[in-house]
Amino acid sequence: MEIVRTVGLTKTYGKGENKVDALRGVGLGIREGEFTAIVGPSGSGKSTLLHLMGGVDKPTSGKVFVDGEDVYSLSETKLAIFRRRKVGFIFQSYNLIPVLTAEENIVLPLLLDKREIDHSYINDLLKLLGLENRKNHLPSELSGGQQQRVSIGRALAYKPAIILADEPTGNLDSKNGGEIIELLKYSVKKYNQTLIMITHDVNIASQADRVIHIADGMIASQEVLVP
Repeated sequence: MEIVRTVGLTKTYGKGENKVDALRGVGLGIREGEFTAIVGPSGSGKSTLLHLMGGVDKPTSGKVFVDGEDVYSLSETKLAIFRRRKVGFIFQSYNLIPVLTAEENIVLPLLLDKREIDHSYINDLLKLLGLENRKNHLPSELSGGQQQRVSIGRALAYKPAIILADEPTGNLDSKNGGEIIELLKYSVKKYNQTLIMITHDVNIASQADRVIHIADGMIASQEVLVP
């Protein structure tokens, strides 16, 4: 079953001589529970595609369907709710709130949405992330790898159906990076989530179920590694 589908997705920035076609008519489908890696050179449109699938930016033309719903037909209020509840974002920069503890950063999306916190799940999440003994520490008191784990915890706090990750291991050494990928793969399997990740790391891409190659704003090729 497809959980994400894009149809004729186009994104253009600027006009005239300054016009840049970041995406040009991209159409693809992502199956539920799939780990998809998106690869390609810098400026090829990878991040733009990820942002459009997550409702962060609006396409110039084309559509994005998530669970059969046309994302960009939603009102601004419903689109914001969609982003909070349906999608978990993980970026290369951790974007943590410096005055909040690790645990407070993780539950922040729930507090902003005035949702009741499932403390049992959050505790399980802290164990999974190896942050049980660091949950009361501020970001400045955590290593880079631990800060990235907090940002992953924040993305997973809502039990999102889709995880969108933009170079999540880019600032980490190979050991920490490998552990982060294993954590994400475990979460995807345990909670039947869908993981879509941008990466320049060939080793990470090789662990995906499918690899999509983007070039010049278009899909250049696809490889199915796990049928």
